[in-house]
Amino acid sequence: MESRSFADHLRSLTDEAMLELFALRPDLISPVPPDVASLSVRLNSLPSLTRAVESLNAWEFQVLESCAVLTEPFAIKDVIALTHKSAAAVVEKLQSLALVYGEDKELRLPSSLREAIGPEPARLGPPSMVKLSLKKLADAPKEAAELLKKLTWSAPRGTIGDSKNPPAGMSWLIQEKFLIPFDSRTVILPREVALHLRGGKTHQEFLHTAPEIAGRKVSQKEVDVSAIANIATILRWSEEVLNFWSEEAPSALRAGGLGIRDLKAISTHLGVDESCAAFIAELLFISGLVSIDLQDEILPTHAFDLWLSQTPERKWLTLTESWLITSRVSGLVGKGDGRNLAALGPELDRVNTARIKSLVLRVLAESPGVCVTPTSLNAYLTWLAPSRRKNSLQEEMVSWSAREAEWLGLTGQGAISSFALGLLSESESLGIDAALPKPVDHILIQSDNTAIAPGPLVMEVSQILDSIADIESRGGATVYRFSESSIRRGLDHGRTGDDIKAFLKKTSKTPIPQPLDYLITDIAKRHGRLRVGAANTYVRCEDPALIAEILSDKKLEALRFRKLASEVLISEVDAHEVILALRAASYLPAAEAANGIILGGPKSARAIAKPRPPRILGDIEKPTLPMFHAALRTIRAGEKSAQKQSTLRNVANQALGQLPRTTANETLDLLATFIKEQQTLSIGYADNNGAVTHRIIDPINISAGTLLARDHATGEVQTFRIPRITGVAAL
Repeated sequence: MESRSFADHLRSLTDEAMLELFALRPDLISPVPPDVASLSVRLNSLPSLTRAVESLNAWEFQVLESCAVLTEPFAIKDVIALTHKSAAAVVEKLQSLALVYGEDKELRLPSSLREAIGPEPARLGPPSMVKLSLKKLADAPKEAAELLKKLTWSAPRGTIGDSKNPPAGMSWLIQEKFLIPFDSRTVILPREVALHLRGGKTHQEFLHTAPEIAGRKVSQKEVDVSAIANIATILRWSEEVLNFWSEEAPSALRAGGLGIRDLKAISTHLGVDESCAAFIAELLFISGLVSIDLQDEILPTHAFDLWLSQTPERKWLTLTESWLITSRVSGLVGKGDGRNLAALGPELDRVNTARIKSLVLRVLAESPGVCVTPTSLNAYLTWLAPSRRKNSLQEEMVSWSAREAEWLGLTGQGAISSFALGLLSESESLGIDAALPKPVDHILIQSDNTAIAPGPLVMEVSQILDSIADIESRGGATVYRFSESSIRRGLDHGRTGDDIKAFLKKTSKTPIPQPLDYLITDIAKRHGRLRVGAANTYVRCEDPALIAEILSDKKLEALRFRKLASEVLISEVDAHEVILALRAASYLPAAEAANGIILGGPKSARAIAKPRPPRILGDIEKPTLPMFHAALRTIRAGEKSAQKQSTLRNVANQALGQLPRTTANETLDLLATFIKEQQTLSIGYADNNGAVTHRIIDPINISAGTLLARDHATGEVQTFRIPRITGVAAL
């Protein structure tokens, strides 16, 4: 039977088969190829083949390796003989992926596929160049038999001291061509010998069944209760970090990213470990809620203000949908060869990240109500998506993905939640808003200067309380503590002592304890007595004794104060640093404008630059069904056009040497006729050097001694000078 090319095979596919191919390999239509020939080239390209090979599970890859071992053309029965009877169904899938093509008895592989698989499929060496007598292996010397036993299932290459003076057993093998010297120190076991020793099978163990999923059973109700608690926590963490950075924006490292000290600061602020803090920072970064500004400050974006006004479910979707598609790996933060990788830095992208997350959720979705053990999850994913590139990070990435899914509330107690199942099935409503506890608008102030929020607070109360109190513990109820520094922070935000008391009286279901009332009064009375401005920096105070105390304070010597008057000091240090130093020394300064007005009000800094979400590496966005149909129409139309062009080129080639010859008048008459009839024609055309070439054109019109026509060679509309046309003939 005459073998067809790969392109001819593609041309024979039905529309349904082509649509299935596009669905299995969406990278083929990104962008859409113009015709089948271009599609064939893309299908046979190494990047596309590598992506397709990496989509196979362990058993499918074993069958593909066995196909690569066979000599083309081969039949399905040949593949089954090398593997297992269930390989027939796998070959059908490989055909739908265009990794194998042809009839069942005339199967072939795309030319570049063996390069994508590797030089030694199934750990088998190259075929022998000479005919071997495999029966002699039964009479092999003991040393040779032991050597063959070692090489049977291992790599086909062996190392020796010197192939010119090999040991006795190896010498016999080399002499009988059962080992091939590759260089002075390496020998190779031929493919035929290895297959004979393996009993005609390519693999020692065929992985045609997936490992079982093991884990503890848990009710869906318990899973959802745990998951909704995680969702509430991740939303609260995100809001706290964004508010924290809007007040105290960290500076980005010179190489980009969040410094270790700033990472520890949000870790301490939230009461979580640094790996969780890095995950939250990355989550906000990929969601566009945080950006590195032009001044290298890490600030919330204006999208944060919009995010705050949304429902909890919409907030959660913003974070989760970004996490699902990103190629950034927060688990790498703090790791690296020779130096630590920084959160928000440029070196956290890994190609297979989104795919591993998708596979983890897919496995959990297939086992609802099961808290899958990490060992079982890793074993199953290793079978489902074995790393062809020997990626040592894959096991860690699976573990990180499962951990982050728990933090996000996609899972609860290790099992997939109803909210994640709804997200994966693209449900319109996930039920998060109904499952979360209703926000409360009140607190309970205790006698020990703490306040208890018996649930999530409404946004207005939460923002004010965050500015005047510090969170001491989190959970179903949040405990806030009032202290001198927290009250001072509220005063710095423009609130007076009376404002703070009025807010607490209005919000608290319990009266304000006397110690807290005295604390607010005392701090408010002392706040602002000392004022700091920019002169470079000046400090003024109506109390000369306090000025004298500051001048004599040894803790403030680094500020190098100089007294201008009994109530004024100046310093060369920046005003912000002076304020921080005075506060650290237990003074309570307030910032002042040039007109003497105290600068107050909430510090809600936002990034000026437009947020640029991180790029996504490695994954092709899956097109929709209408896009598949549009791509198919484009390719079919391009194929028809290519066939027409080929026919016209054949006609032109046959006409070479018989260039049409007509007089000038005949040329004009024929051109006018062909323009009217819109007929394709053949012309002879002289170039600037007098050489006459053959052209196939579609004439359009004649004007001022020139012919406007579409040249089939270039596909473009061109002008031809009529005096240079040597002749015209119809095709």
